[in-house]
Amino acid sequence: MVRSALLYSFVLSVASLAFGSPLEKRAEGLTVELSTSSSSISSIEDLKVVATVTNTGTEPVRLLKYGTVLDDKLPTKSFVVSKDGKAVPFTGIKALFFVSISLSDVDDSAFANVEPGQSVSATHSLAALYDFASVGTGSFTFTSLANFVKVDDTGRYFEGGRGYSRVADVTSNTLTIKITADVAKRELQPLGKRASVSCASTSLSAFISASYTEAKALASGGISYINSRGASDLLYRAYWGSNPTSLVISVLNGVVNENSTSRT
Repeated sequence: MVRSALLYSFVLSVASLAFGSPLEKRAEGLTVELSTSSSSISSIEDLKVVATVTNTGTEPVRLLKYGTVLDDKLPTKSFVVSKDGKAVPFTGIKALFFVSISLSDVDDSAFANVEPGQSVSATHSLAALYDFASVGTGSFTFTSLANFVKVDDTGRYFEGGRGYSRVADVTSNTLTIKITADVAKRELQPLGKRASVSCASTSLSAFISASYTEAKALASGGISYINSRGASDLLYRAYWGSNPTSLVISVLNGVVNENSTSRT
């Protein structure tokens, strides 16, 4: 009898370690709720998806917005859109998040601070980000990509797993929207020129400005080299292959003559 009771107690202990108590709240966790004003629309021009992210954990979290449903500014991929079980092609900008990003130099707009039990929302216009025209009208399902990055006081660089940690416990619903008529392809609005230097570090700001000046000088030197050597030059072919010199020179001229009047 005692042996049976001990065995039963041991099994319960192992089960509690494996599955956790249903009354025990996780220290870290997020839920994503996708919603829309209408489940049936006639045009993708009216396609708006609201993503509400709730902190279900017990601790405040500081989330990097880039590449998630919290980023409603950059045209990056934060949803999987499908029709009849097949993915709708993404036509936005594919973000290369393995590139180093100095978390100490970006401003607060790059982050979302979410207290336990609190929520933050972002509204997405998706008409130009997916090729709806290639699959036609019908019912589409939208699922958020659970790629949230939590940044703490020790986080400094967004690089190869260093300085940040991914939020592992993320749940999300799936949203279905029917589009009945207009699915014609939309074009992305061009992003503004990145002509201004905004950097909290004086040394890094000086380095960026010097690099800008050097780039213009190198482009000018490249034009002179091409004009004197031509397309048959071995070095030219190594860099630009069979591209005509007129095309390469026009690109380099764009660098040399860059002088945006909209700089701040």
